Amino acid sequence: MVWTDRVRQVKILLVLTAVVIAVASLVISHLMVRDLMKEERNNVGVWAEALRSFNNADENTDLALVLRVIEGNENIPTVVLDNEGQVQTYRNLRVKGKTASDSLRYITRRAQAMKARGNVIRIYLDTSSPQGRQDYMEVCFDESRMLQRLTYYPYVQLGVVLIFVVVAIFALLSSKRAEQNKVWVGLSKETAHQLGTPISSLMAWVEVLRETYPQDELIPEMDKDVRRLQRIAERFSKIGSLPEPKPENLNDVVENVVQYIGRRTSNKVRLHVSMPDHPLIVKMSASLFEWVVENLCKNAIDAMDGHGTITLSARDEADCFSVEVSDTGKGIASKNFSNVFMPGFTTKSRGWGLGLSLAKRIVEEYHHGRIFVKHSEIGKGTTFRIELKKY
Repeated sequence: MVWTDRVRQVKILLVLTAVVIAVASLVISHLMVRDLMKEERNNVGVWAEALRSFNNADENTDLALVLRVIEGNENIPTVVLDNEGQVQTYRNLRVKGKTASDSLRYITRRAQAMKARGNVIRIYLDTSSPQGRQDYMEVCFDESRMLQRLTYYPYVQLGVVLIFVVVAIFALLSSKRAEQNKVWVGLSKETAHQLGTPISSLMAWVEVLRETYPQDELIPEMDKDVRRLQRIAERFSKIGSLPEPKPENLNDVVENVVQYIGRRTSNKVRLHVSMPDHPLIVKMSASLFEWVVENLCKNAIDAMDGHGTITLSARDEADCFSVEVSDTGKGIASKNFSNVFMPGFTTKSRGWGLGLSLAKRIVEEYHHGRIFVKHSEIGKGTTFRIELKKY
C-alpha cells in the first residue's frame, strides 16, 4: 500500500514537472514572439515612412537611402493600397492565380485579411495638409515566415518531446513487465517444485493410513486435501507456459469453487449462487480459472471479517460470458479500483498483495478476458466482474 502510494506520488510529481516545463516553454516562447512582432511592426513603420518619402521625394531627398530601406524588406509580406483600396504594389507574397485578374483578387483578399487583423499602417502622402485632400496609402503587412515558424515551433517541439517521453515510458514499462514476468515464472515454478516432494510423501502416507484404518472417516477428507495441494502445485507449474484451453462448463467451474469454499468457511459466511439452467461452454483452463474465483472469494471473506454474504453469479450475455463475485465487506475506495490489481497492493495487515495481480494475469493473458471492479462502496461491499469472450 505504501509502495503503491509512493509510486503514484512519483508519477504525479513527474507529470506536474512536465506540465510546468511545458507551460514555462510556451510562456517564454510567447513573450519572444510578442517582442519580435513589435520589432517587425516597427520595421514596417520604417518601411512605410521610406515609401512615403519616396512618393514625396524632392531634390533634398536622399533616394539612395530610401531605396535601400525599401529594398531591405525581404521577409515581411506587405501590400500597399491606395485610398480607394486598389493594390499599388506588394512584396514577399506567393501570388496564387493563373491569370493577372486572379492574382490581383488573391492579393486584395490577403490585404483585407491583414487589415482585419489590425496589421495596417496608414501614411499620408501630402504631409502639409493631411486632413485636406485625405490622400494616403495603407501598408498592410503580415508576420514574416520566420515569425510564423517561431510561433508554431514550441508546439512542434513539445509534441516531439511528448512522443519521445511516451515511447520511453512504454519501453520502461515493457522492460519492467518482462522482468516481473520472469520473477512470476521463476517463483511459481520453484514453488511447484518445492511442493512436489512433500505432496508425494503425503499421498503415500494417506495410502498407508487407508490400508491400516480402512474404516476411518477422516482419511478420505485428508486425501481430498492432499489432492487439493497437488492441484495447487499443478497450477503453479502452469504459470509461465500458455495452458491449452479446453471447452468447459462455466457453471461446473463456479460450482466447484462454491463447494470448496463452503466446506472451509464458517457458518457466518453465506454463499448465494445464481447461474442459468443451460451450460455455459467456455474455452478455458479450468484449474487456473477456479483459482481466480477462489481468490476473489477468499478476499471477500477477509473483507467481511469472516461474516457476511458472498454472491456468485454466472451469466450468458450478448457479447460475453460473465462471472461476478459480490460481498458485503468493507468496500474499496474508488481511487484504488485499478491499484488493487498491482503487485504489492494490499489493504490487509498481512499478505503479499499478489493474489489479484495473478488473477488479472490469468484472466487477461491466458483467457483473453477482462477482470475489474464493477462497483464498490465503503462499508457496503464490492463487486468484481470477469468477462470471457465467446468463441
